Amino acid sequence: MKIYRYPNQENWQELIKRPAFKREEISKIIIEIFSEVEKNDDKALIEFNKKFDSANVENITVSTEEIQNADRLMSNELKQAIQQAKENITKFHASQQPQIEKIETTKGVICWRENRAIEKVGIYIPGGTAPLFSTVLMLAIPAQLASCKEIVLCTPPDKNGNINPAILYTAQICGISKIFKTGGAQAIAAMTLGTESIPNVYKIFGPGNQFVVAAKEYAQNYGVAIDMPAGPSEVLVIADEKAIPAFCAADLLSQAEHGSDSQVIFISTDLKIFNETIEDIEKQIKELPRNEFAQQSLDNSNFILLNTLEEAIEFSNLYAPEHLILALNESEKYIPSIQNAGSVFLGNYSCESAGDYASGTNHTLPTNGFAKNYSGVSLDSFVKKITFQHLSKEGLQNLGKTIEIMAEAEGLFAHKNAVTIRLNQ
Repeated sequence: MKIYRYPNQENWQELIKRPAFKREEISKIIIEIFSEVEKNDDKALIEFNKKFDSANVENITVSTEEIQNADRLMSNELKQAIQQAKENITKFHASQQPQIEKIETTKGVICWRENRAIEKVGIYIPGGTAPLFSTVLMLAIPAQLASCKEIVLCTPPDKNGNINPAILYTAQICGISKIFKTGGAQAIAAMTLGTESIPNVYKIFGPGNQFVVAAKEYAQNYGVAIDMPAGPSEVLVIADEKAIPAFCAADLLSQAEHGSDSQVIFISTDLKIFNETIEDIEKQIKELPRNEFAQQSLDNSNFILLNTLEEAIEFSNLYAPEHLILALNESEKYIPSIQNAGSVFLGNYSCESAGDYASGTNHTLPTNGFAKNYSGVSLDSFVKKITFQHLSKEGLQNLGKTIEIMAEAEGLFAHKNAVTIRLNQ
């Protein structure tokens, strides 16, 4: 870990940099993968399964029998946990359904807006070192609430050609049956272009490594939307003298274990808490099964001592973290100052894992500084908003002259005439 004590503000730009990737090399690989999928459809995906996941798969479509068998491979305890998380996530996202409100802007002129589901959506679920079945909940639930007609799920198989049963079980209880054994950039290509088995979609959701992220960005060249540009996972923790070092250490490690390219930032205004948190990290990391990933992540992470909490919030807004934890005595006092963050966790007991799994908020969030201009996934992510207007005869009489004057000033006389011909009638 890199430790900085009271760095000058002119050096902050260096401290907020994320680990860089060789974009040109990645882009070349992505173009080749898309080209291969476009030419060879399912056959290309089967070959990529062998190449990237060492998996021999004859049929990329997950069968009904495989989905049903997943239930008996799951412990009741895990099934109950997933059900409770599903209830909370459903409750939170259902609250985002808007009421239609018609506004009379001028007498006789009524305007309103309605939601329409994006008809075909694709969900990508990583399944490598950590099969993220929780992400199935985060994406499938709002997709179902939005009434998307077709939901496609792609996830990589293991070496035996199987999908993790927790992913299949969660997909089943969320009403998803179109599940395919393909991962990485090739899965994004398949959902973008369509193959014999996998239908093309209108928008793609889900996290992934640098290749998945680059593939999602490339998919936009084909007119396919994505949830957000993103990169590896990250967390920023701000701690004052009332923070609990063991809790801070656990939160930092919970993010670091995602992978070697994840980044964690720790900021404190208290030297004792700062030092004790570092000590706790060194103790806790030894007990983690994924400590190698966590250690590699920590090697690229920054631990910063600052003078005031106001400075800490200012640094956080500049960094724009995916997850922001305020391990502060009066955490809610600082809410108005937070401008850029994907999701915020208030107080010593609001661990980031709660948002990752079961509190109800969505864990698909902007990373890599995109919290400055993107929101996390919500019900809105799965809908388009269409505006409507209705003008009565009286409404056009009240507004017509304004439209005519503006259209004529722009030199658009056909626009003006569309009003004039009605007024003369």
